Amino acid sequence: MRLRMTLAAALAVTLAGCGSGTDTTTKSGKITISYAIWEKNDQASTQKIIGAFQKQHPDVTVKLEITPWDQYWIKLQTAATGGAAPDVFWMNSLNVRLYAKGGVLAPIENADVSAFPQAIVDGYRYNGKLYGMPRDVGLPVLWYDKELFDKAGVTYPTADWTWDDLRAAAKKLTDPAKKQYGLLAPMWDQGGFYPTIVQAGGHVISADGKRSGFDEPGSIRGLEFWTDMINKDKVAPPAQATTDTDPVQLFMTGKYGMYYGGSWLATAFKANTERGDKVDVAPLPKGPAQEAVILLGLANAVSAKSEHPVESAQFATFLSSEEAEKILSDTGGASVSSRAGTQDGWFDAFPNYHLKEAFDASIPHGVPYPVSLNTAKWQDVQNKLLAEAWAGKRPTADAAREIAAQMNEILAKE
Repeated sequence: MRLRMTLAAALAVTLAGCGSGTDTTTKSGKITISYAIWEKNDQASTQKIIGAFQKQHPDVTVKLEITPWDQYWIKLQTAATGGAAPDVFWMNSLNVRLYAKGGVLAPIENADVSAFPQAIVDGYRYNGKLYGMPRDVGLPVLWYDKELFDKAGVTYPTADWTWDDLRAAAKKLTDPAKKQYGLLAPMWDQGGFYPTIVQAGGHVISADGKRSGFDEPGSIRGLEFWTDMINKDKVAPPAQATTDTDPVQLFMTGKYGMYYGGSWLATAFKANTERGDKVDVAPLPKGPAQEAVILLGLANAVSAKSEHPVESAQFATFLSSEEAEKILSDTGGASVSSRAGTQDGWFDAFPNYHLKEAFDASIPHGVPYPVSLNTAKWQDVQNKLLAEAWAGKRPTADAAREIAAQMNEILAKE
C-alpha cells in the first residue's frame, strides 16, 4: 500500500493520442493478454486466479508481468506513452485521474460494484465514469502490545475507544526511565493524520477537489492530536525516532504500547517469532466529531489501447468476482479482498489477531483517500511543512494554514 506518486504532471498530455498495442491473436484464434502487477508476494494467488479465469475462457491466455514498485510506474508510463501498455494492470486511486484524463484507461461500463466499500469504488471514478475494478482493501487499525498493557494494568483497546481513552492509556504506558512510550506517532497520512482530521470534523480537500481543508479548525485539531502527543504530552517519541527507523521495526521492540498501522502488517507480525504473538489489533479510536477511517484499495484497470478490449474487460471483471476474491483472501498474504463476504479465509490465517472484529467495525465508516488530479504536488508541500510541526519547529496550526495557502494555489492550476 505504498503511496508515493512518481508521475510527472505532464503525463495527461503526453499520453494522449498513443497508438495501439500489438495484436496477439494466433492463427488458431487463441489470444494472449498481459496483466501487470507490482507485488511478488501476490504471485501465488494471482496465478491461481489466472488459472480459474483461463478455465472459463480456454481461448485466452493471461501473461503475468511483475515489476517492483520502485520501477512499476516509470515502466507503465513509458509503455503507455508508446502505445504498449499492458492489457490489464494494477492502478491506485492516486494515479487513476491522471491516467484516465490522459486517455490510457478504458472506462468500465455496466459494472456491478455494489458488493464493494463505497469509499474504494468512489476512488476510481473520474468525470462520472469508473476506471478500475476494486481488488483489495488496506485498512488502518490500532495495533497494541498486549505485554506492555498487561504490565501496566491497562485494559486492551476496544471498538468503543475514543481519543481520550487512547491518551489516558498512552500516559499509563509511558515510562521515561525505560525509554518506553505509550504511542508511536510517525507522520503517516492514510492511517495517521488523515483519519484524525476527518474524525475531528475537518477535511483534507473539498468534495469538488478545488479547495484545501487544512486550515479548517477540525483539520488543525486532527493534526494536533499527533503533535501534542509528541511535543506536549511526551507520550510518543520525538519525530526523529520514526524518521531514522522504520516504525514497524520500532513497534516490535516491545518499547511502544500502540501503533496506528495497516491491517496488512498482520503478515509481518505473524512472521515475527519473538514478538508476533504479543500484539493484537483494534479499530481506530473515535474522534470528537465522528468515526472515520481512510480506505485505500488497488483496482484492476483496462488499457484503452488494448487489441483485445472485450477479453481484457472480462478478465478485469473476473478479478473482482466472488471466486477470484475468495482465492485472494484464502491465500493468507498481505492483501485482503474488498468484496463483501470473501474475507474469512484471510481472517482465519491470523487467528491470534482480532482482525475480523476490527474490519467489521471500521468498514462502515470508510472515507476515500483524498486526491486531486495532481495529488503529488500538494502532498510534497504537506509533507515538508508537517515535518516541521512534528519536530516541534513550528506551531501545527501555522504549518496547516501555510499548507492550505500553497495547496490552493496548486489546485487552482489543475
